Amino acid sequence: MTLRRVGVGTVALEALLFGVTALSPVPATGAGVRSATVTPPDRASTSSRGVVGKTINVVFPVANLSALADSMGFAGDPEDVEQGKAITFYVRQINDAGGIGGRKINPIISLFDPTSESDMRALCKQWTQGSPGVFAVVDGLGAWTGDNQLCITQEGHTPLLAEWTTGTSWTTSGSPYLWWLGPDQAVILRTLVSWAHSSGYIGRDKKLGIVVGDRASDQLALHDYLLPSLQKVGIADPLVETLPSVPSESAATNSAAPLITEKFRAAGITTVIPLIPVNSFFPYLGAETAQKYFPRLLLSDYESSIEVGLGLIPVPYEQALNGQEGVTVDTLGGIDDDRPEGQGGYDPGVRSCWTSFRQSPTFPFPMPPVHPGPWIEEQGPIVSWCQAIRLFAEAATKAGPDLNRRTFVEAMAGIKDFPGTLSPTLSYGTSKFYGPTEYRVVSLHNNSASNNQCINNYKGRVQATCWTIISNWKPLVTRE
Repeated sequence: MTLRRVGVGTVALEALLFGVTALSPVPATGAGVRSATVTPPDRASTSSRGVVGKTINVVFPVANLSALADSMGFAGDPEDVEQGKAITFYVRQINDAGGIGGRKINPIISLFDPTSESDMRALCKQWTQGSPGVFAVVDGLGAWTGDNQLCITQEGHTPLLAEWTTGTSWTTSGSPYLWWLGPDQAVILRTLVSWAHSSGYIGRDKKLGIVVGDRASDQLALHDYLLPSLQKVGIADPLVETLPSVPSESAATNSAAPLITEKFRAAGITTVIPLIPVNSFFPYLGAETAQKYFPRLLLSDYESSIEVGLGLIPVPYEQALNGQEGVTVDTLGGIDDDRPEGQGGYDPGVRSCWTSFRQSPTFPFPMPPVHPGPWIEEQGPIVSWCQAIRLFAEAATKAGPDLNRRTFVEAMAGIKDFPGTLSPTLSYGTSKFYGPTEYRVVSLHNNSASNNQCINNYKGRVQATCWTIISNWKPLVTRE
């Protein structure tokens, strides 16, 4: 089975703006110190703030990419401009069907600057302390990041459903109000090590290198998650090199990347695990390419290296990336059309979002720019918001007529096998605050006439690149 190509533009831009701007995975002083233990849902507040009569005030934060496009000089994404319409459409669909136990969702769509920590914190305080009262914040696209998640949950005691993720300590700090749509990065790294070891890519007879960012998030991932997992499989002495990774350090990043590559090459390193954000991934790949040194890269959903990598072949990093493998919880199962699942079409969760989207009497969306026709990008903004809004509605409905913070988070903890869009299913628990449950192993593939392994699009045209499946869905490695 093969998977479609995902363009680097959207993924890289989101990673750069939303992932790289959140620099600290250990809560900053203003956001509180990490909790020692998880706070269970049955200890949550019974406040019903934001539930006003027959309405439920819910914030949907949307990054103001149009404004950023003007100030930062990049081309705006027409799909991102349509986020407000997608939110309005799926909320209206729920409200028209009777709402949440007779209550209607009042969608508060809030544009914000994801590069401004002060702007985000001010909005957090307004939502959690100001007027009108807000019951929950739902971020379907991963725009609300870092300490700002803890501002809402740990400080504001307000439920947050969010696509952006980091490690387990984060949801522990935000518990029981912080619920992730994406994977816990600690689990991703544990799964990466398990797969790489069982596949023979790492071991005591292999020389392993790790290139890690100097951000607090990357250092935490290295010391708390990756190195302990490697030690469990008998790897105690990988060569670790730190690459400057804060966007303001670009000159230092560009200078250090070739030196790290030279060290890896001189040490005979054959396999490298990147623990770096996208802004550092580019210069590192450039250094490999310039030196014609191409070790095996173990890619993953950590900082979206497996997704971003697909967008960087065939150019400019064909030799560095083509054929590289990694682990992912992403569906990416087709070509954005109505063929059956497994033949290039939508997975069940995406198909459900697409079906209602197509049946809308107003059909308020423009045609997607990449695949002309009445389709929605299966890893794009529309299905991301569909998933998040429907998940919120599922939990709020299960909470029953006495909707408050405690009944809501208890309902979230009881959700199992929810049909996801970005991942096949989402399941939660009293101490499981991230949704995905399974992963697949994929390889980056540059298509050619002599080696066509990609599914043709709905017009029968050959794709340029795609993921090919090495092994399909297996349970994530949740424990060592």
